[in-house]
Amino acid sequence: MSVVTEKLTFTGHDGATLAARLDLPPGAPRATALFAHCFTCSKDIEAARRIAQRLAAEGIAVLRFDFTGLGHSQGEFANTSFTSNIEDLVLAAQALAARLAAPQLLVGHSLGGAAVLAAAGRIPSARAVATIGAPADTAHVLTHMGAALDAIRRDGEGAATLGGRPVRIGRQFVEDVEQTRLIDAVAALRPALLILHAPRDMVVGVENATKLFLAKKHPKSFVSLDDADHLLSDPADADYAAGVIAAWAARYLDAAPQAAADGPPEGVVRVAEAGADGLTQHILAGRHRLVADEPASVGGADQGPTPYQLLAAALGACTTMTIRMVARRKKLALAQISVDVSHEKRHAQDCADCENPGARIDVFRRVILLEGDLSEADRAQLMAVADRCPVHRTLEAASQIETVAG
Repeated sequence: MSVVTEKLTFTGHDGATLAARLDLPPGAPRATALFAHCFTCSKDIEAARRIAQRLAAEGIAVLRFDFTGLGHSQGEFANTSFTSNIEDLVLAAQALAARLAAPQLLVGHSLGGAAVLAAAGRIPSARAVATIGAPADTAHVLTHMGAALDAIRRDGEGAATLGGRPVRIGRQFVEDVEQTRLIDAVAALRPALLILHAPRDMVVGVENATKLFLAKKHPKSFVSLDDADHLLSDPADADYAAGVIAAWAARYLDAAPQAAADGPPEGVVRVAEAGADGLTQHILAGRHRLVADEPASVGGADQGPTPYQLLAAALGACTTMTIRMVARRKKLALAQISVDVSHEKRHAQDCADCENPGARIDVFRRVILLEGDLSEADRAQLMAVADRCPVHRTLEAASQIETVAG
């Protein structure tokens, strides 16, 4: 099962609704992380997406979000500051704690790296912080504003061209980054720190990594990203950074973080929609996480099997398990089992009790392949066992479904 991405929203520092994505691992997460994107970027920038999803594949659920006024988040970016970004990070950590578990890992890219360094002291659950191409001085970001900086100081707000696009920036942001003493925050940082930086970074020079490393007390680590660029535009660089972060952080994260108390009780399978704008459903079954969806042709996003495909999978899995248990008990030379299951609805022409002449019945067709040194009698015995699988019996029987309001 692949990584599942869930859309979330939470309230930012000024009451604006902030847009987020929660990348979830195939099974129960072993930890949770919070990701802060680069200056004026968004949660959906390629590097952020790849790093978050690679961490999720390694078992770490990651919340990435758009700061106020950026991406899909509401609010005006021109009215924000570095301090308000920190406030948004703290609120994002609280939203993650309410949804799943408080973040033990904080990851930040560029100015987002500076933000997680500054915010770490206000997120008690943080055990480890990783930065990618982060500046040692938040005022470093002003060096890329050129002549627009004078206009912003003079007029209180102005447009600066960053990354090839105009961005409205307010005077309060400029003054805030100039007054922030990031090195002091790094010197007082208690969580472990991993600094990733490319020696050829032309946006934030590698000397910034040296300053951060020297300011931080142990535990601390530095990893060179070799010839990567600042935005990790090469997917291989983003994947490498994520792999390093996951391996490094494992030393500092709890093996089994406490999840928020909104999971289903034992014996209950919970299904909840990922959002009101689609058909994607998240399924929690014990410690296992699944996803169901429909094809795009019927309004879904095709992020997982359809409900009928899951039902067919249940029949197929139960069939192979039942055959295997019997073969094992009777010591039969069964090497491999596979079952192809298809589903269709047929007119119930031979159903004498059907009141509706146009009624249809569900037909599941199984094609069972048994491999191994089996006699014809062995094969006949195992094929007969397939009909005794519990899911087979459930589907053939008349089940009763009770529905109550939650």
